[in-house]
Amino acid sequence: PRRVAIIGAGHVGATAAYALLLSGLASEIVVIDLDRRRAEGEALDLQHAVPFGDPVRVWAGDYDDVASAAVVVITAGVNQRPGETRLQLLSRNVAVLRDIVSRVMAVMPDAILIVTTNPVDVLTWAAIRHSGLPPPRVIGSGTILDTARFRARLGRHFHVDPRSVHGYIIGEHGDSEVPVWSLATIGGLHIDQYRDATGEELNEATRRQIVEETRDAASHIIERKGATYYAVAAGIVRILQAILRDESTVLTVSSLIDGAYGIRDVCLSLPCIVNRDGIARVLFPPLAADEEEALRRSAQVLREAQESLA
Repeated sequence: PRRVAIIGAGHVGATAAYALLLSGLASEIVVIDLDRRRAEGEALDLQHAVPFGDPVRVWAGDYDDVASAAVVVITAGVNQRPGETRLQLLSRNVAVLRDIVSRVMAVMPDAILIVTTNPVDVLTWAAIRHSGLPPPRVIGSGTILDTARFRARLGRHFHVDPRSVHGYIIGEHGDSEVPVWSLATIGGLHIDQYRDATGEELNEATRRQIVEETRDAASHIIERKGATYYAVAAGIVRILQAILRDESTVLTVSSLIDGAYGIRDVCLSLPCIVNRDGIARVLFPPLAADEEEALRRSAQVLREAQESLA
């Protein structure tokens, strides 16, 4: 059976379990949480959705159930407060992550981990160090959501289906993230060529607005409803799909970078080929000079956060 263990029954974990259930990707979903009653409540609610989709076994379990999991998704952690950056969450979430990873490794020493807890890049780095797993088997959700927001915003601007827009947000999942305008395309045309061909406007002010809306989307959502969970849950299921179906899909997930662009021993997002082995390959696309410099600055922000864990 394709078993997926989701650790954390909060908004993100429960929504990811629901999206996974509807996707038909998994035949078993086990939900684990420190609050056992919360996990039981979510599992019971999810069980009642099964008759509307594909057969899947859903239950509230414990860490022994991780032993047979194809993938372990870590969503547990404290929520981001209004006005709080993802990096400010670090000291509050690293202890939670270390405890979870220790428990997982005790029963599944060759697990594939997907880390979604924020600040996701630093916690992905901490998970690699604490688990002892090969770096390709530890995947941070990274900028998969930022990239989706970037594509959606560009699609809205140009009145094009976002699935036809190709562009990336790389670096930190946070304030120092880097939009890669130099590689953004629609229908095989560079974004500037598409602009010229269609007569659409895309000046510097509009570019800044698109980047700001992409970067600050989570803050706006948190101000209004307290947390983000629908889109990130969809992103988690997209990563799971690439793994469980062995797709070798290119996704902007967070992984260990050790040498590319002059960056060493930092987890951040770049386009990665994801399949049943985890991260099969990290891709290093040619960047414009200002984008490469911005990526190095983003890495420095993350390195300083990592060093604070020492």
